[in-house]
Amino acid sequence: MYLADSTGFALPDSLKDTFPGYGGSAAQAGAKIQAVWDYKSSRFDHFALTPWNIPDQRYVDTVVALAQKGILFLFDLGYFKLKAFAHLATAGAYFLSRLNHQTTLLTTVDGQWQPLVLANWLTTVDGPLLERPIFLGEKERVAAGLIMARVPEAIVNERRRRARKNAKKKGYTPSQAHLTLLAWNLFITNVPATIWQTATVLKVYPLRWQIELIFKSWKSYLHLASLTTTKEDTTLCYLYGRMLLIVLNYALCPQIRARLWTQRQRELSLLKLMRHFQAFAAHWMQAIFQSELVLRRFLSHLCATATRLAAKAVRKRRTTAQILHEKLWQQHQSMACAEAVNA
Repeated sequence: MYLADSTGFALPDSLKDTFPGYGGSAAQAGAKIQAVWDYKSSRFDHFALTPWNIPDQRYVDTVVALAQKGILFLFDLGYFKLKAFAHLATAGAYFLSRLNHQTTLLTTVDGQWQPLVLANWLTTVDGPLLERPIFLGEKERVAAGLIMARVPEAIVNERRRRARKNAKKKGYTPSQAHLTLLAWNLFITNVPATIWQTATVLKVYPLRWQIELIFKSWKSYLHLASLTTTKEDTTLCYLYGRMLLIVLNYALCPQIRARLWTQRQRELSLLKLMRHFQAFAAHWMQAIFQSELVLRRFLSHLCATATRLAAKAVRKRRTTAQILHEKLWQQHQSMACAEAVNA
């Protein structure tokens, strides 16, 4: 399961030729780190530093080149690109993304292609959760399932209030169609119903938040963007040093996560893990310059203490992973029961 996203930060103007920003009122120089995190194995399968002016929608072509049969990609709207979805489908991979409201949706009626005006259709349906097969794009026609989850009224009102406020600032009035769509959470996926039930989509997509926690750990605890230099050479040394630190820290993540679950049936907190590593940073630096045996002993001690100090807190509210695990187990039990009955 790949969680793909990027995080950006401003750089000194001395790097504007190497790492151009967006210009205008924004920073003249800036960088992004594009990351693809394999949620199941807790490792980066892609990790790259790019200029800030390369949009995610263009970079997604590099991300989907990792596609293999059976891999699931979770995307935010920044990576929404129909050609990328088509590439994943052709490779036998899966995607799950929020829907871009401006996308052309098609259905087939008596073998004829017909556009689906989503806002109009949603006013005719009942129920809190719906799914229907659709095709994405006039040219691409990527087969997918459209999942529609109704939003509580209080949240809908707040969404519409903000939409009207933003539109007023820009000098226009939001369309009725746009206001209608704000009453729903809309997702697209090509994962078949034989693998997921409709409600499972709502449990899986929040896992994408894990990569946001990773980015937070980079900036809050590993100080990726805390630049105090202005010259190009010293800034690049600091930046590449921070990236090496990220790789070193997260290289230990899979082992600690597995041990924590095996020994204590607890989930790993990435933020706690980064704080734990930072507390031992000076000792780590000393161990690196000593013998291999000393470094091995230090890392073994570091990982052992992490299983005690870096676990997620026990709380009544279940984590996203726990909710998903229970949902998939229930689905597995239901399918096994149906197979037994049909046999």
